[in-house]
Amino acid sequence: MKWIHLTAEEQLNEITAKSAERPQLIFKHSTRCSISSMALGRLQRAEAPDMVDFYLLDLIKYRNISNTIADRFGVHHESPQVILLKNGECIYDESHSGIDMEEITTQAAV
Repeated sequence: MKWIHLTAEEQLNEITAKSAERPQLIFKHSTRCSISSMALGRLQRAEAPDMVDFYLLDLIKYRNISNTIADRFGVHHESPQVILLKNGECIYDESHSGIDMEEITTQAAV
């Protein structure tokens, strides 16, 4: 799986624009949390859909970006968390053990 590192708030404008063409997924990851590491590992071992771009946000380094995501897309902050965007809006979000590549693939195809 190819991760695009989300390191600047300005990238959110690009991600939002790209979501009009293809689904964009943001994985909010805490490097200090074993559950987050487990969820990340499950995603990396699964077959990722070609139709989705995957962004990885390190919550410890970039907490301000996480806060902006919550405000911009109207989602409650959790960690770990996946947020799937289409047409500039969050169409799916899940956290902790609910993070599942099969469900992400299903939601991205809708």
